[in-house]
Amino acid sequence: MSNVERFNPHVADARWQNIWEERSSFVADDNSPKPRAYVLEMFPYPSGRIHIGHVRNYTMGDVLARYKRMTGHEVLHPMGWDAFGMPAENAAMEKNVHPGGWTRDNIANMKAQLKRLGFAIDWTRELATCEPEYYGHEQALFLKLYAAGLVYRKESAVNWDPVDMTVLANEQVIDGKGWRSGAPVERRKLSQWFLKITDFADELLIGLGSLDQWPDKVRLMQENWIGKSQGLKCTFRFPGGDDGIDVFTTRPDTMFGASFVAIAADHPVAQKLASNAPDLQAFIEECRKGGTTAADIETAEKRGFNTGLTVEHPLDPSWHLPVYVANFVLMDYGTGAVFGCPAHDQRDLDFARKYDLPVTRVVADGDVTDSVFVGDIAFTGPGTIVNSHWMNGMTIDQAKADVIARAQAEGWGMGQTQYRLRDWGVSRQRYWGTPIPIIHCQTCGAVPVPDDQLPVTLPEDVSFDIPGNPLDRHPTWSKVDCPSCGIPARRETDTLDTFVDSSWYFIRFASQPHDKPFDRAVAEKWLPVDQYIGGVEHAILHLLYARFWTRALSHIGLIDVKEPFASLFTQGMVTHQTYQDAKGTWLSPDQVRREGDVWTIIDSGAPAVAGRIEKMSKSKKNVVDPDDIVDQYGADAVRWFMLSDSPPERDLEWSEAGIEGCWRFVQRLWRLTSQVSGADGADKALDRKTHQIIAGVGADIEALAFNKAVAKIYDLANAIEKAAPSASRDSAIRTILLLSSPMVPHLAEEAWTQLGADMGGGLIADAAWPEVDPTLLEEDEVTIAIQVRGKLRDTLTVAKGLPQAEMEALALASEKVQHAIDGGDIKKIIVVPDRLVNIVL
Repeated sequence: MSNVERFNPHVADARWQNIWEERSSFVADDNSPKPRAYVLEMFPYPSGRIHIGHVRNYTMGDVLARYKRMTGHEVLHPMGWDAFGMPAENAAMEKNVHPGGWTRDNIANMKAQLKRLGFAIDWTRELATCEPEYYGHEQALFLKLYAAGLVYRKESAVNWDPVDMTVLANEQVIDGKGWRSGAPVERRKLSQWFLKITDFADELLIGLGSLDQWPDKVRLMQENWIGKSQGLKCTFRFPGGDDGIDVFTTRPDTMFGASFVAIAADHPVAQKLASNAPDLQAFIEECRKGGTTAADIETAEKRGFNTGLTVEHPLDPSWHLPVYVANFVLMDYGTGAVFGCPAHDQRDLDFARKYDLPVTRVVADGDVTDSVFVGDIAFTGPGTIVNSHWMNGMTIDQAKADVIARAQAEGWGMGQTQYRLRDWGVSRQRYWGTPIPIIHCQTCGAVPVPDDQLPVTLPEDVSFDIPGNPLDRHPTWSKVDCPSCGIPARRETDTLDTFVDSSWYFIRFASQPHDKPFDRAVAEKWLPVDQYIGGVEHAILHLLYARFWTRALSHIGLIDVKEPFASLFTQGMVTHQTYQDAKGTWLSPDQVRREGDVWTIIDSGAPAVAGRIEKMSKSKKNVVDPDDIVDQYGADAVRWFMLSDSPPERDLEWSEAGIEGCWRFVQRLWRLTSQVSGADGADKALDRKTHQIIAGVGADIEALAFNKAVAKIYDLANAIEKAAPSASRDSAIRTILLLSSPMVPHLAEEAWTQLGADMGGGLIADAAWPEVDPTLLEEDEVTIAIQVRGKLRDTLTVAKGLPQAEMEALALASEKVQHAIDGGDIKKIIVVPDRLVNIVL
């Protein structure tokens, strides 16, 4: 290769991207006899622009996918778009555009951006969840789950935004207000569709044990979210009657510390009392204005309404407890009622202090056993039971088991397993989502849409000038005849939660027949996904829902796969320095410059303040546009930077110095590949280094330790540059090109073409990973230390396993050693094989 001009990415990038596309280089073959590898990054929402976080995520997956191709695998590496959701409706309202047009324009823009980075993606399998070709199959799956009894409809408390007139997910309630409108959120009861995820709670929990290639933190988060707990369900009876209030508790050991019983605002007892008590009804209305999230409940002021009722304590009928309606108890959790043990639950303690209720210590840590509990911090740690009659001296676990056994023997309670997990409410009062394929008939009730009428598509002629769901006010869309009896009926106007769309897209990537959601045999060839890559923010909802959906499909016999993702990797974020002017207004990186230690605003020369290094965000203007960086440095330098600076699970700080350094290495690698000399001769040390690095880089990529792989490639580049021309050096140059090709594929293809006469032609994308000679992985030379009187005087490189006599002879032949001996008498020579010779005078 004679061309030593600088590598020009602006020419090479587009050329090789076109060639890969023309040759269908990355199209996966369902019928290939090769071993399979399914590499998948979480698909993006088409917001309009990719960001640097996307680039990092997809570069990691791309390197693994390309490596797997080189190691003989048939690779499935697809891309699609999580394209339904509220942002498109917000754009429709703000910009007077249709959500579909806005979304599809964004997809086109982002696809073009991704293609510029040269990702080895099978674009023939591209999908967008907003297209009927996708969501029609989702409707079919929904109806199969409905037929199997895994879908139902009930009234449920929801977060309601009274301005946008829609249900909000818990995550969209910020400080008790709607995230978009800013209006105080109300708790309202609506008829909602639910998926029975709780039927799979135990399976999902047990299944975590098989996911040994998932991060421990993610498995723990899911375990806590499912929240399996053993407890007691018992009845606190009304004095002199047979009925009462059912309570579930995970702490039956603390029952002698009970101070009150609290019921939810929607509890039947509260509702009955409120019908004749305006003050209670007003309090209930106030409770409904609070959020439904656990965080809302924990942080809100604990408030209650004394009903005037009392109930008998199950362990002592003469002991009566007051009954409160409380804003921190929800009907959807447990039985909608709790008993309060203030000394050992912070929420209960806050409530008891507010309403001057007794606080009795029943668990002691150490010598403090006084029944009167002081202070405002509940004791929730382990300890010994006290002030609890026959349970005194027991451990918490012993007391729990004893109370449950007594309750069951005496007939006032039963041991019960409870889950924090609740069924998945999938109804959304929005237009831009998958229509729920149900028709409501006054005679027949809820009737599934017949298969031959799927997909139920969204109407195009909608407007967003009025808040609320456009499907509700469309003049004709919801008006249909009942498929069962033929009378006029109404189509369901709620659409599905977008988490449903992302709960099976990985199956559709694997198999895409026109007439059904997927072909089982084809899908099972690819699934589970071998490596899934995405942000830890999806650790619970998306990943849990995808696990549930896959198990549900397996349950009804559609696929023999239970866990969708064999291995999960959660990458760190990309961060950047933040900047502000003197007034605190955020400045973008291209608005400031640094001179020494002083930052100034370029346009005005006014001082600027460099702030914290934070996650890139539009609000703080510390974002970098990938297109601008690719324009300046080319795709390969950007890809190299994404891999080289930090362990991939940690945050990566973007810096101009960093990308400049990567650009220089790309050019250095280009120059290095021009230096194949055709010389003869072997360089044994370089051969050994080369093969050690082949093995090391391969192992690092398999482990997703990309920064370590990059470091080894730097090491090999240094060794090549120091070596004299030889056949070994030429081989090492070809090897470094192969090793770096998953990271810098455009440069690699360009250099591979220049070396084509030697390499047999073809694309480096189709080339095999270099084979390792195992005999070269072991060092056959060692460096030994030579000491005189215990002080280091010289070092020698010798053959490994050199006999003791020869080590002595070489040591004594050293001029430095002879100078140190200086004619003295040698009393003893101590030899440690392969390590040390110590001469004692």
